[in-house]
Amino acid sequence: MDLLSLARTVKDRVEAPITDALAVAKVVTDPRTPLLLALSTVVVTPLYRAAFLASASGSGVLQCLAVRPCDLDSLVEYLEVPQDRERLRVWLDTGVRLGELDVREGCYRLRSTPAKLLAHAGNDAVAAALEEIMRFHVPALLDAPRMLKEGRRFSLGDQDGTVIARSSLALQGMVQEAIDRHLERATPVRLLEIGCGTGAYVRHAARLNPRLTALAVDLQPEVALRAAANMAEWGLTGRVETRQGDLRTLELQPQFDLVTLHNNIYYFPEAERVEVLERARSFLAPGGRLLLTSSCQGGGNAGLDVLNLWFEYADFGGPLPREDELVAQLEKAGFTDVRAAGIVPTQPFRVFVATNGADGADGTNGTPIQA
Repeated sequence: MDLLSLARTVKDRVEAPITDALAVAKVVTDPRTPLLLALSTVVVTPLYRAAFLASASGSGVLQCLAVRPCDLDSLVEYLEVPQDRERLRVWLDTGVRLGELDVREGCYRLRSTPAKLLAHAGNDAVAAALEEIMRFHVPALLDAPRMLKEGRRFSLGDQDGTVIARSSLALQGMVQEAIDRHLERATPVRLLEIGCGTGAYVRHAARLNPRLTALAVDLQPEVALRAAANMAEWGLTGRVETRQGDLRTLELQPQFDLVTLHNNIYYFPEAERVEVLERARSFLAPGGRLLLTSSCQGGGNAGLDVLNLWFEYADFGGPLPREDELVAQLEKAGFTDVRAAGIVPTQPFRVFVATNGADGADGTNGTPIQA
């Protein structure tokens, strides 16, 4: 090798790392790079992880892996997707790379603490809440401007009633505390629950008062069927009738001692709420009471703000209530002794109690039931 060739070889070997370093420096100094890296770390990756967890929980994969590690074929059989084995593998491997799953000796298993906690049956309401956020709340944030341009609204069909019914149980402790405070236990009680969801709150009331009987109603047929199945499983079919129905079209006698609406007043348009509450009062015996629980606007809760956004963009229902407005609506609907109270001081969750003081159609001379 002559001296010129040797010099060229040395020059090429020295310039290669210099060129690489310059390329890296050029990328790093691009003002978009730090922003992209920050978004990836702070926003995008956590969002991907949350979406994967919601999907894995909603499909039952987390619960399946909580029982035992499973190979790909077992999960294909569990999910009943024999024609899409390879795509399922890609999805599972994405969960591995996100850190939610692990794979050892060909078997997938739970890895992250959130995955293990969400797989626990006792945390089903939280898992459903995550699924609700990813499936319904995120699209509201993402699609709102486009929906305005297209004149499009969310419909009841855009929700999954069974997911919402499970998710609502995330507030179970507070609703049960409201029931504990206001349910009569010394005498028989005839209960009408509007929007019964899973039926869990009727079950709680039935446990507190062994002489309680109830009619549990839900607007969505699949939810009412699930509630009926739950009542059978809990041994309550002799005390609780479950049916699909709309409060606004129900034909019932004024025979109930207690009517309850838990976390669903915003499923009715704001302009119709006085009429809806009048309708609920018409089912109460004189002196009967309404127990209504709801998260209310205010308090700086981001989750409730986005839930409120969803209903603002829906073609049914309306915004979450404000405490003072709902009190006024109850009074306008003919209820007396209307009271509102919180359960947890820092939470915008409110309990509304009101009495049907009507001794007849004129709405007078009622005697409140004592709790």
